[in-house]
Amino acid sequence: MDVAAKPQIDADLRRWRLSITPFVELLVLGIALAVLVTSYFVVSGNSGTQRLLTPPLVALLLVGNLIPLVALIVLVGRRVAMRRAARSPLGGRARLHVRLVAIFSILASVPTIFVSIVASLLFQYNVEFWFSDRARSMLENASAVAVGGFSDLQQRVGANTEAMAIDLAGALAEGVPIDSRTFFNYFLVQTTQRELSEAAIVRQTQTGEIIVLAILNPYERLLEEQINPAAIKQLNRGERPVVVEDAGGRIRALTRFANASDTYLYAARVVDPALLERRTRAESVVADYKTLTERSRALQLQFNVALLLLSLLIVSVAVWVALQIADRLVRPVGDLVKAARDVAAGDLATRVPTPKADDEIGTLATAFNRMTDRLQEQTNALVDANAESESRRALIEAVMSGVTAGVLSIDDERRIRLINSSAMALLRPGDAPVGKLLSEVAPELDAVLGGETREDIVQLTSGGEARTLAVKITRDEAGQVLTFDDITQQLLDQRRAAWSDVARRIAHEIKNPLTPIQLAAERLQRRYGKKIESDDGTFAKLTDTIVRQVGDLRRMVDEFSSFARMPKPIFREESVIDIARQTLFLHEVAKPEIRFKLEAPAMLPPLVCDRRQLGQALTNLVKNAVEAVEAVETREEGEQGEIEMTIRSAADAQLLVEISDNGIGLPAERERIVEPYMTTRARGTGLGLAIVKKIVEEHFGTMAFADRPGGGTVVTLCFDTKTLERLAGTGGPEENEPGVAGMAALTRTKDGTN
Repeated sequence: MDVAAKPQIDADLRRWRLSITPFVELLVLGIALAVLVTSYFVVSGNSGTQRLLTPPLVALLLVGNLIPLVALIVLVGRRVAMRRAARSPLGGRARLHVRLVAIFSILASVPTIFVSIVASLLFQYNVEFWFSDRARSMLENASAVAVGGFSDLQQRVGANTEAMAIDLAGALAEGVPIDSRTFFNYFLVQTTQRELSEAAIVRQTQTGEIIVLAILNPYERLLEEQINPAAIKQLNRGERPVVVEDAGGRIRALTRFANASDTYLYAARVVDPALLERRTRAESVVADYKTLTERSRALQLQFNVALLLLSLLIVSVAVWVALQIADRLVRPVGDLVKAARDVAAGDLATRVPTPKADDEIGTLATAFNRMTDRLQEQTNALVDANAESESRRALIEAVMSGVTAGVLSIDDERRIRLINSSAMALLRPGDAPVGKLLSEVAPELDAVLGGETREDIVQLTSGGEARTLAVKITRDEAGQVLTFDDITQQLLDQRRAAWSDVARRIAHEIKNPLTPIQLAAERLQRRYGKKIESDDGTFAKLTDTIVRQVGDLRRMVDEFSSFARMPKPIFREESVIDIARQTLFLHEVAKPEIRFKLEAPAMLPPLVCDRRQLGQALTNLVKNAVEAVEAVETREEGEQGEIEMTIRSAADAQLLVEISDNGIGLPAERERIVEPYMTTRARGTGLGLAIVKKIVEEHFGTMAFADRPGGGTVVTLCFDTKTLERLAGTGGPEENEPGVAGMAALTRTKDGTN
């Protein structure tokens, strides 16, 4: 199996377990309820009899209820353990709670179930005998023996009392006085021989009063109180001949004399206390046994229910103990995990509490705290060293950022180690060039490293602009350091100065013969034009050609002079919209086939500028746009040449002037179009855009070129109005160069004045 796939498989397995656990819990709960309902119907179905349920049936019901309830307790404990594990620092990977609950549940549940089964069976089989018919017969027989002896004694007392009454009645019938000594002795003999303890002859009056006629009372008791009136009523009604009663320690009997309806014989016998105790115990045992027999089913169920509850309590306690033990074990581990994560996050001051117990967890906590102490000490040392290194680096960067030259350090593999802001601005490498190969960032500089020279001139394109860099290469301990300056503007200035000098020389050499030539050609036309008769007009054509070519040369000299010695601008508040309208109007009249359009806001603040120079710049740009539109050879049907000038305000007090056309577009070498004498047209001098650029720069502005969507060119002039406002009423930023007035006088000769 792929090692990388194992964590994903474990995660899928955990999600599957979490998703199936609720169904298992509901299933176990349903089984438990079903078993409880079934047990109720089984028990209540035999409620008509008090006989015990068979031991196998009771054990089956006990196991059937115990297993699902124990499983439900275990599942509840597992859910609680999972929630505690989820709240622990270990998160969903903390499985110790669940495992401990499972182990303790198994260790507690399996023995508990077996012990419950064995205890139930032992109880059932042992109790079954005592509630059997044999045990019941044995107890009843023993009770019958104990009670039978007492009943026999009662019968003998009753029979002796009745026989004694007959004998005494016979003696009285023979005329023996009841109060004589003879009758008393006879009365004593009867009492003694019949094993009676006391006796009395009583009579009941009409009022119900008891009168003692003769008495034998060795225990000196009030025998009148021992005669039960209810017994006399039974004798009078003839319900029985003798009434025998248990008088608590005595068996007393009462009978009536046959020849006297109101005379009764009372006799009693003292019973042995042991006999009474045996009878009482026998009756109590039988009564208790009957009560127990009546409650046998309930006792059987109560015992098994108590056994079930006790088993569930044991399992619940085991699960609770497992949770508590898991908490005690997991809490230090969780603290260690949390502290380890804090350390990984950079908090080296974190510590774990050391447990009081000197065990493995305490040893681990102590070792962890010792490790974090060492880490903190080492980190502090590294931080101090890094701070010192950072301060040095900040110093180097401050020095490098203050240097206008680009500085770039590379290692032996030509990977960039350090680059300053000037180098970033010159190369524009994008994001995070450090660590990249120099060939990926600036292949032109990488090519220089392959040579033997330590200094070189490199041309590269950065951000769409062509740049010329003067590169110097030095070697350090870890690699090489390239130092380069952008000399693009410097070369451009040098070329511009050179071309300006050339323009001055050309204007100086050409301007002197131009006026005599033009004047001579015009004088020839005036003096000899009418005298020379020619059918083809050759003389007129030749003189016109001379005048026209002299005019072209004069315009060329004017451009040379304008480029070489631009007059100092005079800044005043002018309406840019008015300047733009005049510029477009001149070309609109000359080129009606081209559609000119001006887009400007109705209210626009005036711009501080030199009106003549700004008009000249706009005129040159519009003229270039017209030439670009006319250079398009074919257009679609209905399509017309179009030149649009847009004036608008921008953020930060910027004024934008955009001139767009649908002409042929920019040339391939667009970065050189503002250089002097750079032109793509056959009759162009290459000075128009150079003059425009110089005018824009003297107005503290910028000029940018872009492609127009759909074809054509967009030229954007951007002026800083705040800077220009400070120059209102002053000259330009530079003083006039010598010879400008002379060149201006030469320019005026275009109108024919001299």
